[in-house]
Amino acid sequence: MIQIALLGFGVVGSGTAEVLTENRALIEKRFGEAFNIRYILDLREFPDHPLGGRVVHSIDPILADPEIRVVAEMMGGSHPAYEFTKAALEAGKSVVTSNKEVVAHYGAELLATAREHGVSYLFEASVGGGIPIIRPLRDDLAPNEILSVSGILNGTTNYILTKMKKEGTDFSLALKEAQSLGYAETDPTADIEGLDAARKIVILAALAFGVLISPSEISVQGITGITAEQTAAADALGCAVKLIGHTERVGGRVLALVAPHLVPASSPIHHVEGVFNGILVNADMLGKTFFYGAGAGKLPTASAVVSDILNAAAGNVRLPEWTPAAPDRIADPADRVCRRAFLFKGCARCAEATKTYFGYENFLLRDGAFLFISRPMSGREADAAVAACGKELCWALPVLD
Repeated sequence: MIQIALLGFGVVGSGTAEVLTENRALIEKRFGEAFNIRYILDLREFPDHPLGGRVVHSIDPILADPEIRVVAEMMGGSHPAYEFTKAALEAGKSVVTSNKEVVAHYGAELLATAREHGVSYLFEASVGGGIPIIRPLRDDLAPNEILSVSGILNGTTNYILTKMKKEGTDFSLALKEAQSLGYAETDPTADIEGLDAARKIVILAALAFGVLISPSEISVQGITGITAEQTAAADALGCAVKLIGHTERVGGRVLALVAPHLVPASSPIHHVEGVFNGILVNADMLGKTFFYGAGAGKLPTASAVVSDILNAAAGNVRLPEWTPAAPDRIADPADRVCRRAFLFKGCARCAEATKTYFGYENFLLRDGAFLFISRPMSGREADAAVAACGKELCWALPVLD
């Protein structure tokens, strides 16, 4: 019997208990051993829950119990989740987590602590909810050099942008509907300003390139400035506006960023709608691989937590080695080369005059303005071209090909 402790009994914690309970027979048949939730750490009491009698209000009995092999941390926030995680690892217990904030800020340290004490630190549920992405990057794609990882990493923003595209509504109305349906929090800042996606892309960047960048050190732009006019213009170009987390190597350095992009219909990411997530991994041997599914939710996320519990209990997990990023290892977003969409004020004659600066083939006229997608160019080149062409820029967005 493998004894487990759950830290936090909110949405994901209670969902983890539900998966372990409802699918007990299936899990035990496939794993070959039984699992038992011995402790649930939470500040609250749950007198009406079947597991309510296992609630404790201190980490101490969990740390002191030699039979606890796996601790599942689902508390949210950095503190005391980080301190409890480190203490559990130092006590010789494997830890699995859905807490992207802790992994993004302390993942390098906690992985080193796990290796030092011969246990596992796993976090499949920290990115993409129930979508398997961490383990494929760590294990299945190990023979490959990862070239880039790009994706929709936040379901709330994707729902809002989908609503704006399909119904032509503005941002504020789409946000209100997302809140009314429970897709957005009362305070949606972490989602709409890109902070949630930033934590997730730095985790994916660390898995891809071995360097953990602090979320505060990457370029992050949310969707509050996106207008119905922009989503309509993107549609006219055969694209959709999506909030994208993106990472790649640029000049030997690691680039990670979050920003709205235009995504052409040729990309599978273009077709990810509503609250779903989609992640595209480009590897040198395999090429492009797409991961799609529920990026959040009680049971999808709990499924990923339980998967990690099984792997931690089985042992023999290869833990990645991450190095905290020094400033000279972080790429400047202005050096990223990609196609870019521009909307300038002006007529057809003005549009023709800008071709030499941006290298585009076709343009669209829209209400006294012209719209086009440029050749691949860095941010620095784009800024120089805008200054040199002498036309009034309305907006510009990178294109994810």
